[in-house]
Amino acid sequence: MASADVPALIAIGETMALVTPSRAESLLDAESFRLRVGGAESNVAGHVAALGGTAAWASALGDDVLGHRVHREIAAQGIDTRWVSFDETAPTGVFFKDPGRGVSYYRAGSAASRMSPASIASVPLEDAAVVHVSGITPALSDDCAAMIDAVFERVAASSALLSFDVNHRNGLWPVAEAAPILRELSLRADIVFVGRDEAETLWGCRTAEDVRELLPAPARLIVKDGDVGATEFSAQGPIFVPAIPTEVVEPVGAGDAFAGGYLAGLLRGRSVQECLRSGHERAHLVLQSTSDSAPPTAPRGADSALSDATR
Repeated sequence: MASADVPALIAIGETMALVTPSRAESLLDAESFRLRVGGAESNVAGHVAALGGTAAWASALGDDVLGHRVHREIAAQGIDTRWVSFDETAPTGVFFKDPGRGVSYYRAGSAASRMSPASIASVPLEDAAVVHVSGITPALSDDCAAMIDAVFERVAASSALLSFDVNHRNGLWPVAEAAPILRELSLRADIVFVGRDEAETLWGCRTAEDVRELLPAPARLIVKDGDVGATEFSAQGPIFVPAIPTEVVEPVGAGDAFAGGYLAGLLRGRSVQECLRSGHERAHLVLQSTSDSAPPTAPRGADSALSDATR
């Protein structure tokens, strides 16, 4: 159980300023843009908060106008930001979303890439119910990789659960380097989120069952299979919940939405089916916009959902 003064969920990782076209059109042709924020782990925290849970985000930002804007916008989502630091010597990262065509990142040398075990020394990980990280962070730098290792060690020695989203980014590290590290981290986590196609790219797994065979250790392994649905493997056996048919505007951020919805359900003590459905509904919302975030509540009548939930 989380301490009374500590949010139920603590998420750790980089968040950047996000530039996206005001309408669902290409970066090449768009004439008006919106400045928002986006980061896998803070996205998860935002969805948990939107569903009524308590969530914190721990990270580092540049002590610049973009960093303070990112901080302000994340705090406005109801996310606890007391463990966010500002670096006077490094910038806040930026990325651009090109709807339907992917994203371009400008994050090298960012403040978050300088995080290390010392960065989270004062964060009360052991007092949270769930600590959430992703495979993006260890790819940012050797210090970040050491920080993630420290997070795993501390959480393993506590009653908190470690939630890990594989979130492989080929632009950050190639498959040959990433695959063994991401598998090792997955085997150390209590809850693992991974896309079936992502698992095929990394480890050659063609089915959800193949992924479970490769990753037998996590108490809860959630394999997302695009617009088909998602399967959880746990002590209850495999449980599948199908996707909501969705007209996709932009897939970026849907995986974070799924994880946030799922974890919000878990923190409320919901059943496996309800947790998966909650994740699907959040992903369904994000898939229909150019934003990484989504409205606080799902539309009436929405039921089981998941489209492309791999960010």
